[in-house]
Amino acid sequence: MQTKTLITGASSGIGATYADRFAKRGHDLVLVARDTARMEALAARLRSETRVAIDILTADLTQNADVATVAARLRDDTSIGILVNNAGAALKGAYADQDSGDIARLIALNTTSLALLAHAAAARFAREGSGAIINIASVVGLVPEFGQTAYGATKAFVTFLSQGLAFELGPKGVYVQAVLPAATRTEIWQRAGAADADLPPMMEVGDMVDAALAGFDAREAITIPALGDARLWDAYQAARHAMLPEFGNTQPAARYRA
Repeated sequence: MQTKTLITGASSGIGATYADRFAKRGHDLVLVARDTARMEALAARLRSETRVAIDILTADLTQNADVATVAARLRDDTSIGILVNNAGAALKGAYADQDSGDIARLIALNTTSLALLAHAAAARFAREGSGAIINIASVVGLVPEFGQTAYGATKAFVTFLSQGLAFELGPKGVYVQAVLPAATRTEIWQRAGAADADLPPMMEVGDMVDAALAGFDAREAITIPALGDARLWDAYQAARHAMLPEFGNTQPAARYRA
């Protein structure tokens, strides 16, 4: 029997598609989202098609108590060997025009809950010497010019967190993958209040998840389904690494000295 997979944001879109794909691989599932009815419908279909066992865990990951409940499940259920940290949201409009409460909820969902669930999984996985964490980031986290400042900042956090966890946990037998989708056809756009006329060309969600799982099987640290030339990411990383030796300088660079 395959290891059990816990998926957040599992009621629709990317999360529901991950549930479909992992169930078809023979994984039992724990589905986490706010919409119990949609998760029950998804679970009924997948149980019928695949015969896997599926648990439903209703949770609003903007709420501390619900995050704690899911984290406890990750810590205590030793049959869970994969975490798909997918739950997230977006906001429409420019940063200065957005409501401060909406920004706080966005950060709570996209970063705080994800980090705490990753922590709960990481602690146990590291002790066991196995397990995998898939964090859903976004290419927007690499593109501040896109104009999704708050959303992009949360996704940059996810990418950085994933890279740091990969560095820390890889030697302990735990695989960490950051998936950076480009525009993908899910409900996130409508929930953010985006007008149909403003939507960019989009990848189908099944294609995105299948590409992400190909990266998962190849044990990529960073998977960008829309990126055709992987050498571009390698060059990006090389440029970053080229700066690192200078970060140890104890005097300001000459260009900042009179």
